[in-house]
Amino acid sequence: MSKQRKAVALISGGLDSLLAARTIMDQGVHVEGINFYTGFCVEGHTHAIRKKDKDKPKRNNALWSAEQLGIKLHIVDIIEEYKDVLINPKHGYGANMNPCLDCKIFMVHKAKEWIKENDFDFIITGEVIGQRPMSQRKDTMPVIAEESGADELLLRPLCAQNLPMTLPEREGWVDRERLHNFSGRGRKPQMALADEFGFEDFAQPAGGCCFLTDKSYSDKLVDLWSARGRKEYDLDDIMLLKVGRHIRPKDNFKVIVAREDGEARFMQGYKKDFINMNCSSHRGPLAMVDGAPTEEDLLVAAKLTARYGQGRDAEKVDITIREKDGSERTVQVTPFKSDEIPKQWFV
Repeated sequence: MSKQRKAVALISGGLDSLLAARTIMDQGVHVEGINFYTGFCVEGHTHAIRKKDKDKPKRNNALWSAEQLGIKLHIVDIIEEYKDVLINPKHGYGANMNPCLDCKIFMVHKAKEWIKENDFDFIITGEVIGQRPMSQRKDTMPVIAEESGADELLLRPLCAQNLPMTLPEREGWVDRERLHNFSGRGRKPQMALADEFGFEDFAQPAGGCCFLTDKSYSDKLVDLWSARGRKEYDLDDIMLLKVGRHIRPKDNFKVIVAREDGEARFMQGYKKDFINMNCSSHRGPLAMVDGAPTEEDLLVAAKLTARYGQGRDAEKVDITIREKDGSERTVQVTPFKSDEIPKQWFV
């Protein structure tokens, strides 16, 4: 009896990785999933935090995909290791701060290490030629395989027939004729395959799961680096860039104003790390001040806080300011009018 081969599938939570894994499972290969956590994933953060997203599914789509497939999922924290990928991408950034090609190379390399440590045979990804403008092109597919070190152990079941034969195909571990020839940005072949497999509920096929592809988020990250004078970040930075209005009146300080109760509750967990303030005479948002503000700067922050509370039209609003050491004081300010806040302040 021939040995059952084992493959690890990179599971992002999207439709493509779900279909790729199922395609190989149907050929009798033992498949387990692996999901790399960079900290920049959309799921499980803003959708869970913001009230306006209350009707969206509150689930980790990678875990959900593994459940649909009936496979084990290994979640690997790569936050620290990923920093060099984001800060110094060899192949540069995409439209925003997304180092997509370097990211894919890094994750496939980590998967290569994983299969070696766990006695697995090859790696599966859901990549499709022509689907992503940076990392999924005909000319970049070989770059990923080569620079990751995976080489012929990297199999892309959804577009394999458009690529040179890999080791799993050549050795007969999988049947190349039962793989696919998908290409381009169209989603009809994937949707048809999902229907064939009986998958009815899955993450939106065209939606990315990475905040770094979002222009607004990327702008906030660049602003953070510029203000600090160096490219660095930690997990708290990543999380706080996902919530609130970010307003930078001057280079030395920024104000983060909660947009709703859900964000305010989330930001409460960071109050001890920042000077923070809220309206005490009217209902209003929690605001946090990042940087090294002067007393004059704190008054500007207080006026911004008042602007986004129910006292925005009042002559005066009381703002309670809390220092990092826990001391607090109340100041009275006149809220900014909307036309008094320069557009360039908004990050």
